[in-house]
Amino acid sequence: MLCVFILWAGIRIHAAVSFTIDCDGHLKRAADANTIELAKQELKVALSYLGKNQLTDGYTSVWYRTPDEDIGFWYKNLKSSMEELEKVTVETTQLEKSNLLIKLRETLLDHGGDGDKVTVPQGISVFPQNRGYVVFGILGSILAIIGLVLIMSDD
Repeated sequence: MLCVFILWAGIRIHAAVSFTIDCDGHLKRAADANTIELAKQELKVALSYLGKNQLTDGYTSVWYRTPDEDIGFWYKNLKSSMEELEKVTVETTQLEKSNLLIKLRETLLDHGGDGDKVTVPQGISVFPQNRGYVVFGILGSILAIIGLVLIMSDD
């Protein structure tokens, strides 16, 4: 029974680490970029991953929908940022480039008590299988409780 929980947790951890490596880390690097070219390069990698994995629309929540879980808005915001970066030409002034990088940083990062972190909808690492993970977690918990009751009743 404990194995079910360990399996569930292991799969969730793997999904979170994979998302961090393949997308979240590139968004952070885009936010940290000092040049438009570097920002475009990193944002392109993240957008490619999102498109390839169909993380472009929907909500990460299972029970109710809140704005911070809206993948569609988040994805459109990232695409819009990329479009702004692609408008930069040789005539673009250094001040305009700097302002664009600041705007990108503000779009990609949330500022909190624990410092800056990349803005992503909570639970996106397991989307679109988030419902399955909830069911798996609930059933696993019920099985674990039943198992503990059975073990304790054998004494």
